[in-house]
Amino acid sequence: MNTNETLSANRRDFLKLLGLTGAALVVGISSANAEVFGGPVSGLLNINADPVGMALTPYIIIDKTGKVTLMNSQPDMGQGTHQSIPALMAEELGLSLDKVTILQTGGEKAFGGQVSGGSSSVRGNYMTLRKVGASAREMLVTAASQQWNVPANECTVADARVHHKASNRSIGYGDLVETASKLTAPTSPKLKESKDFTILGKATMRPEVPAKSSGKAVFGIDVKVPGMLYASVERSPVIGSKLVSFDDTKTKQVKGVRQVLKASRVLEKNRYDGVAVVADTYWAALKGRRALAVTWDHQGLDKFNTPAYEQHLHELAKQDGLVDHSAGDFAKALADAPTKLEAFYETPMVSHSPMEPMNCVVHWPTDTSVEIWASSQGATIIKENMVAEFKLKADDVKVNITFNGGGFGRRLFQDFVLEAAHIAKAVGKPVKVIWTREDDTQLGPFRPMTFSAFRAGLGADGMPLAFQHKVISPSIEATLGSPHKTGTVDKTMTEGISEQKYEIPNVDNRYVFAELPVPTGYWRAVTSTTLAFAHECFIDEMAHKAGKDPLDYRLAMMTKASDAKRVLTKLREVSKWDKPLPAGWGRGVAQYEFFAGLAGHVVEVSKQKDGSVKVEKVICVIDLGTVVNPDMVRAQTEGAIAMAITAATKPGITFENGAAQQANFDTNPMLRINEMPVVEVHILAEGGPVIKGVGEPGLPPVAPALANAIFMATGKRVRRLPMDLSKLA
Repeated sequence: MNTNETLSANRRDFLKLLGLTGAALVVGISSANAEVFGGPVSGLLNINADPVGMALTPYIIIDKTGKVTLMNSQPDMGQGTHQSIPALMAEELGLSLDKVTILQTGGEKAFGGQVSGGSSSVRGNYMTLRKVGASAREMLVTAASQQWNVPANECTVADARVHHKASNRSIGYGDLVETASKLTAPTSPKLKESKDFTILGKATMRPEVPAKSSGKAVFGIDVKVPGMLYASVERSPVIGSKLVSFDDTKTKQVKGVRQVLKASRVLEKNRYDGVAVVADTYWAALKGRRALAVTWDHQGLDKFNTPAYEQHLHELAKQDGLVDHSAGDFAKALADAPTKLEAFYETPMVSHSPMEPMNCVVHWPTDTSVEIWASSQGATIIKENMVAEFKLKADDVKVNITFNGGGFGRRLFQDFVLEAAHIAKAVGKPVKVIWTREDDTQLGPFRPMTFSAFRAGLGADGMPLAFQHKVISPSIEATLGSPHKTGTVDKTMTEGISEQKYEIPNVDNRYVFAELPVPTGYWRAVTSTTLAFAHECFIDEMAHKAGKDPLDYRLAMMTKASDAKRVLTKLREVSKWDKPLPAGWGRGVAQYEFFAGLAGHVVEVSKQKDGSVKVEKVICVIDLGTVVNPDMVRAQTEGAIAMAITAATKPGITFENGAAQQANFDTNPMLRINEMPVVEVHILAEGGPVIKGVGEPGLPPVAPALANAIFMATGKRVRRLPMDLSKLA
């Protein structure tokens, strides 16, 4: 995707849509000489000038009345981009977020990539959008200084006004837009120093929270369009089955049912058949769906079972696999090592299970134009998918992104949007398609099952001489339709294992590919969630084999300065690692660094009289470099910890006769509030050029730290997830 393209738009209509009046300052990112995700900043637009054909990238709009509108280009799925992205501009502009209008973008090319994923929203926009805000500020200051005939460097901004302290004068932004419209936007504006920040780095209230708390915020499932019908789709529980026939006689007897038609779920390169029941109400559609009689051809896919697949992975583990990373001479170092150890770790498939199930509203005003309302992590992806699927022009696809009731990677896939688009086009009316909780749980895509085989050789001092982590797993990309390239390592499936900062002289990390008939997808922190569990638990095994403290052992393998060493050092301090615990308690540690960032955890557990283990406390140190809102960092990290404990201790997704056996929260349970431990989050944020992600790094180290704590408390080594806390002590 080219992030430097611009949008040709009708300025008059655009500004009218925003409710702006008179002359308006529209500041964004120009396509000329653009940097990554932007570059020089475009100038002012006068609404009274020729309104046609101007290139806009309007992140900041200020009208003559002083109304300020800030555009959020990153969908908010609970991680707080509705606040954090506008805050980058508001900080430089001297604005308070409670006095501006924040609007969500809808995939327009001018805003570049509009995708929330990979913990990239803030770190991908931090400098660029601050420059946008600083450029607007300098234009307004210049306009004021010219009007007052004073040096621009004597002027400051605050509360949407330009101030001149020496003459005790101030003027609102709205009164400056006409003068500013004659200026050229600076391409290298001066940014504020961090010591002068009033928003960034501060615990600031999120502006959308009151609306979410009161139920006024609009999520995809809340959308209503005039004349809208509802649809529920019957899909085979055996994913990939072909539709043979369906009998809708009883369905059409349900009051309110309008139409029954074949549906198509398009998940990347996979197409899955379904039968859609369209009705006046959702209940009628669901009731009609349950009355359907459908015949499927499972094409042999009903032979897929979890136990057999697990055995298949065990057999594949005997293969050498392909080298992911090699250093030194692993084979010789292992052979010569006085102490050797091996271990095998297993993690299951899991569902994403966001609280808001998949849903989408689609309306086709014409055969070649469409409007979409969706809880999605990617407005850009929706546009691209719609253009490819229906051979449309991008400008003819209007996308409305609502708040997302959780995403975790699931809403990066727009199969639910394309399915709704096909149904609405066939019906000829606006249609809302809603997935049931069972649909969401059983139809994927899932986090893939991942197995890890380890071998290590320790020296006489107990320190590692040789280390091997062999990953045996399916490929996410291969299950989505892109055939796995024989002879190549899928780096997504070995994520982070060769990037840890442990200084081991002889390393031989490998990958073995396994075919899988069900679709898998990117889950929060992708495969770092499974690999960190295995990797950090085996490091713990090495430490105990060597008779050393697990935290001391890790630090002893980090003689060079690194962020990981800083995290572990800080973790030792804040967790009071060296302070003895009560009898029956155990303490475990883990860290993991991958594409999204870095965090470390210490988990404390206690043995209970009934033979169970209780998770008492989780202490996290997350390394960020720079922070927009520390309150949001803590909230996201707490959420990641809850999600990680769920995945580590609750049943995963298992298959029998080709169908997922878990359906709703009774069989696919989430962590309950009474099971949530005390959580401490400590943020390392010394500033600097490196900005790291927040949403995902807090998740991978939880499972290994928990398993390591259980070993310390009970002497039992957990090598397979999920772990049953009721039977460990």
